[in-house]
Amino acid sequence: MHDIQSKLPNVGTTIFTVMSTLAAEHKAVNLGQGFPDFPMSDVLTGLVDKAMKDGFNQYAHTNGIPALREAIAEKVHYLYHTNINAETSITITPGGTYAIYTALTTILQPGDEVIVFEPAYDSYVPNIILNGATPVFIALQYPNYAIPWNEVARKINNKTKAIVINSPHNPTGAVLTETDIQQLRNLVANTPIIIISDEVYEHLIFDGIMHQSMLRYPDLLERSFVIASFGKTYHCTGWKLGYCIAGEALMKEFRKVHQFNCFS
Repeated sequence: MHDIQSKLPNVGTTIFTVMSTLAAEHKAVNLGQGFPDFPMSDVLTGLVDKAMKDGFNQYAHTNGIPALREAIAEKVHYLYHTNINAETSITITPGGTYAIYTALTTILQPGDEVIVFEPAYDSYVPNIILNGATPVFIALQYPNYAIPWNEVARKINNKTKAIVINSPHNPTGAVLTETDIQQLRNLVANTPIIIISDEVYEHLIFDGIMHQSMLRYPDLLERSFVIASFGKTYHCTGWKLGYCIAGEALMKEFRKVHQFNCFS
C-alpha cells in the first residue's frame, strides 16, 4: 500500500457530484451543476460531425487553431470594443476550469494570498491551495450578494497576489456593476495585484444588465486573466472547451505552463 500524503486533506466529494447524485436518486430538478437540459443546435453538431469526417481529428496548435482565436478576437471587439491580438493574447483550453487552474499556477508562489468571495465555485480554493498559496475569504453581502469593497481594502496586503472575480456569479447570479468596476480599479491601481476573472456565464444575462467584462477596460485587462467557456453558451459542457484572454506579458507566462499540460 502506497503512503500518499494528500495535498487536499480537507477536500471531499465536490458538492456538484453530491447534488447531481441526489437529484438522480429522487428524480428532482438538478440545480447543482451548470449544464442545460435541452439539446444542442443541430447545425453545430452537424458541423462537428462534418469536421470529424473531413479528418480534423489530430492535435491542434498548442494555443488553439488560429481561425478560432481570430473569431474570438472579433467577438471581443464587437461586444466590448477592445482590440485583442489573437496571436499573442488568446489561448484555447480544455475547459474553463482548466484555464482557471493554469492562470493560478502561472502566478502563485508559496506564501501568496488570493482573495476569494464566498459563496464561490468550488474549484477556486483547491487550486489556490495546490499552488501553495492561501485563500483569503470575504463573504458577499446578502441579499444582493454584493462585494463589500471596504473589507476587500482591509484584507489587501503585501502578500496579496490576486483577486478572483466571478461575474455573472456562480452560484448566486449576481452581476458586477459599473460602481464595482470603479472600486476594483481604485483598489488595484499602483499595485501588482492580478485579477482572475471567471466570465464563463458572460452570455447568460437575461434582464438587460450589461456584462462588466474586464475586456471592456484596458487598464484592468492588462492585469487580468479572463476565463471563458463555450460549454455554457452552446450547451456542450461535456466537450470541455474554453479559452483564456490576457495581456501579452501575462499570456506569455500562461502559455509556458499550458504547453506542458495540454497534450494527451
